[in-house]
Amino acid sequence: MSADKPALRKPRGAAIDWAELRARMDDARATGDRAWTPTADETARILRERALALALEPGAAKPMESSLEVIEFALAHERYAIESSHVREVVPLENLTPLPCTPTFVLGIVNLRGEIVSVIDLRKFFDLPLTGLPDLNKVIVLESASMVFGILADVVHGVRLIAQDDIQPSLPTLTGIREKYLRGITAQRTVVLDAAKLLADGDIVVRQQVAA
Repeated sequence: MSADKPALRKPRGAAIDWAELRARMDDARATGDRAWTPTADETARILRERALALALEPGAAKPMESSLEVIEFALAHERYAIESSHVREVVPLENLTPLPCTPTFVLGIVNLRGEIVSVIDLRKFFDLPLTGLPDLNKVIVLESASMVFGILADVVHGVRLIAQDDIQPSLPTLTGIREKYLRGITAQRTVVLDAAKLLADGDIVVRQQVAA
């Protein structure tokens, strides 16, 4: 057997050396501070990033109330946007049933989980060209307290924010029924529709009855 005896544990009631304990805590704190102290290169990088953030702050962080959240979609080779607050959902165009004795822009109706929703073809409603178009396979369902209908789209690009300042008045060449429903147009040529006016317009309501 070895002549060395194992170290004896201090009895539970042994006095605590508070001076030694404080010294250990001070050493640990100093080690931690040194570990988190950035180098000269890191300090310079942090300062550059802060300066860049301060330089961009006035233009980059626009308040939410100055922006408009929209759903962007393509229609007749043009890019459109409509306020997302009026969009209930986007669904595939399936099981469309044509309706007789309705305006030409009413493509038909679809059954959405038991709800009958009319589908509007904005190409005809806005007198857009009908040639050379891809398949219209999306329906953007608009909703207000008194109106629900869907509008056709070639492609739905998704949701984005547009700064209110970026929306300019509609072009003088956009006249008649098209201009009536425009909020404006962006520098990227995105036509921003006025969903509230579309939903409030009585011309879209189908009142004609099928002849008996």
